[in-house]
Amino acid sequence: MTFSVHGLAVARGIAIGRAVLVASSRVDVAHYFVQPEQVEGEIERVRNGRNAVVEELQRLQTDMPADAPHELTALLDVHLMLLQDEALTGGVKHWITERLYNAEWALTTQLEVIARQFDEMEDEYLRERKADLEQVVERILRYMKGVASPVAPPTSSPRRKTQQDLLLDDTVDVPLVLVAHDLSPADMLQFKQSVFAGFVTDVGGKTSHTAIVARSMDIPAVVGARSASQLVRQDDWVIIDGDAGVIIVDPSPIILAEYGFRQRQVELERERLARLRHTPAITIDGHKVELLANIEQPGDAPAAVRAGAVGVGLFRSEFLFMGKTGNLPGEDEQYRAYCEAIDGMQGLPVTIRTIDVGADKPLDHKAHKDNHLNPALGLRAIRWSLADPAMFRTQLRAVLRAAAHGKVNLLFPMLAHTHEIQQTLAQVELARAELDARGVPYGPVQLGAMIEVPAAALMVRTFLKYFDFLSIGTNDLIQYTLAIDRADEAVAHLYDPLHPAVLRLVADVIAEGERQGKSVCVCGETAGDVTMTRLLLGLGLRSFSMHPAQILAIKQEVLRADTRKLAPWAQQVLEGDEPATLLAS
Repeated sequence: MTFSVHGLAVARGIAIGRAVLVASSRVDVAHYFVQPEQVEGEIERVRNGRNAVVEELQRLQTDMPADAPHELTALLDVHLMLLQDEALTGGVKHWITERLYNAEWALTTQLEVIARQFDEMEDEYLRERKADLEQVVERILRYMKGVASPVAPPTSSPRRKTQQDLLLDDTVDVPLVLVAHDLSPADMLQFKQSVFAGFVTDVGGKTSHTAIVARSMDIPAVVGARSASQLVRQDDWVIIDGDAGVIIVDPSPIILAEYGFRQRQVELERERLARLRHTPAITIDGHKVELLANIEQPGDAPAAVRAGAVGVGLFRSEFLFMGKTGNLPGEDEQYRAYCEAIDGMQGLPVTIRTIDVGADKPLDHKAHKDNHLNPALGLRAIRWSLADPAMFRTQLRAVLRAAAHGKVNLLFPMLAHTHEIQQTLAQVELARAELDARGVPYGPVQLGAMIEVPAAALMVRTFLKYFDFLSIGTNDLIQYTLAIDRADEAVAHLYDPLHPAVLRLVADVIAEGERQGKSVCVCGETAGDVTMTRLLLGLGLRSFSMHPAQILAIKQEVLRADTRKLAPWAQQVLEGDEPATLLAS
């Protein structure tokens, strides 16, 4: 019987194939007590499992293929650090020693303890790092039980013949899709070398590592599909619609034929878009449009160049700080990372945003969680940096030094007050003075501010007195304008990029930037949404920054656009009570 499962669309494309199921190793973990004399043996079992996984991940890093996504290296680093984190290893030892739990039980118990701490985090990306911890434990359990990697090619076995088989050429290998509770970075590396055409996971979000890697590898994928691994049976025919975030199980021959046609159309569209890579993004009426890339790691830069980006519009520097179990990265470590990104962009400009974290995050080891009842409105982003000037200037010095090697712009998140602007600029001057005192060379930087809160949008004239450029972070601007926690499923449906209030704030910022002759960029999800491109162009936007995978589709919209016609239409949309209705017309 045909049925569908809905999840999150995180990587475009369509995959059709037979399901290969991966069960969680934690489902059948034995729970029992051990004798006191067995304690050391149980601790040794966990230690051996952990050491074996460390060796395996290090071996994978050593043998990393040249064409492997750069995200994988960073994610494997995160897993290696988690494996050696005292919070995990010390906690497991406690449960075995004090409670006499068996090794597997102690491991899963400590996982639950730490996982609850991740669940309390406000930041979506950091909250989803719980998945990394779960996969570390999963890998140790797999080793202790002698279970193979979930993405190891399945052993051949007779398959039941169905109507769907008749639609495929029997002389070729039947494609396979992976259905799992979750996939680790190490699994993803093996995935690249495996026979699977796409994957589905029960858990994960748009910023989970599986989503990040799937996008970088251009693999059709759906995450957060809840109970998919329990509803899908081994060897079921499955269609993964990575564009809609839907999995269709046991499709009828008609549905299968329709998706097969769509799959061929998608491939043809990709080939056609690829031919636009070196075409300048210029509208029909001659306006040049800047299409930039958002990146998380220095190693993302070459992929951005390959995608046709003319620079980096947003380097999320906080990703350099993720997974650090000890000290935060120092000046030299950050300097090397920024230089790597600059080199990777081959002379194109790089905009580095200073660290954007919140009050209740692991990075902020000095903060007291009890003092922040609503972390989204608490000590986060620039507020966090200004609260720790020494840490802030360490980052500023690293960015300034890197600017000696290429064109660098420096971007500050979540400013809202004039005194915050003045304090931030004073810290930049102090950082320059410190480098001068040490005799260390540094380069010039353009300074910019993120427009992420309504206060900043309403103060745009003041902001432009102090800054060379502005960047609109639509994700947070929408969240704060509409008073919606976009990570809260109960109100997520109210998150609306086309809300009249949001559009008017965006339009006012773009217009004021144009009046003052200063660049305004949109770097949130809206920038990479093809349904919004014409409207943004009509409002006067000439700089977009997005995930590299979205650049060619946006470029196609730019090449088809005539801003002379779009401008009056965009004003109608802006003045309407229901912009979404006008946008569709």
